[in-house]
Amino acid sequence: MLAISEVKKAYGAFDLGPIDLTVGTEVLSVLGPSGCGKTTLLSAIAGVVDPDAGTVTLNGTDLAGRSPEERGTVLVFQDGALFPHMTARENVAYAAASIDRVEELAATLEVGDVLDQRAATLSGGERQRVALARSLAADPDALLLDEPLANLDAPIKRRLRDELRPLLSSLSIPVLYVTHDQHEATAIGDRLAVMADGAIQQCNTPGEVFAHPATPFVASFTGSTNLFRARVAGTDENPTLEWADHELDAPDHESEVGETIEFCIRPEYVVVENGARERPNVLDGRVRRVVFEGDDYLVDVAPESTDDTIQVTLSPPVYDRLELADGERVRLSLPSDAIHVIGAGE
Repeated sequence: MLAISEVKKAYGAFDLGPIDLTVGTEVLSVLGPSGCGKTTLLSAIAGVVDPDAGTVTLNGTDLAGRSPEERGTVLVFQDGALFPHMTARENVAYAAASIDRVEELAATLEVGDVLDQRAATLSGGERQRVALARSLAADPDALLLDEPLANLDAPIKRRLRDELRPLLSSLSIPVLYVTHDQHEATAIGDRLAVMADGAIQQCNTPGEVFAHPATPFVASFTGSTNLFRARVAGTDENPTLEWADHELDAPDHESEVGETIEFCIRPEYVVVENGARERPNVLDGRVRRVVFEGDDYLVDVAPESTDDTIQVTLSPPVYDRLELADGERVRLSLPSDAIHVIGAGE
């Protein structure tokens, strides 16, 4: 088990922490924007930098004062950092606790056919898999991955993302997987920690974080672009929100009547109403913009009586059936069980 307790590190105007995390035999994805402290956190665990305060323990052993080589941790950066003059085989063998691990890991990561090539001649995907094989060859007690797929093309990234999940889970050691890509974080991690400004904003299962974000930042960074401010109009058996001139049915929450809160609803849960049946929280609006993103259409709708914009995600078949166009009038439904009340506004 990897335990991070009250860890702090200051760099000029930037402060990391205090960070408290416990990672068991699982994959913990650490998600956040560039500059939020993700790499600093990994570096403090690996012994690359010394924290100003706090403790890091691995399997009950305090790692304070131990060099990176003595910690039982392996840190893999996004560029892989292979020795370019060595072959892939030599790179993996350099760190191997047992020479038998070289062929075994090469087969697992599908790099057996490039083992005798120099690292400098490998493709980006091959380099990253060889770097991962080298890190695993050391049989670490904890594995720290810093944006390992960041420099890869999208098709290679998707394939490796799918391959990494079962591989990392099979290690039965603490794995911290740092990324700024929400799809990567949720596909690979058993749990998800969202970071901003040097602090952990929320840590839970990916499903819980996405459905019930703890802060406005978590909501926006995980894709809840529909983030609005409202007033609590009712609670208990009649939880409702006043949003502009609209009164919305909402799930039960802990805020009090009259309190200003922020609420969110993910774009994929907003329904474009076709009048076929009655739905709750129906709003009239006008299409402001349509963007095709390859897999889905993003449709921005301006509801009546508010300056806000609601974003809707539609699959191509649904979009084609609705035949929406800029400026067209539409009706939207915000399902009450998809609305999440975040907390008091400021």
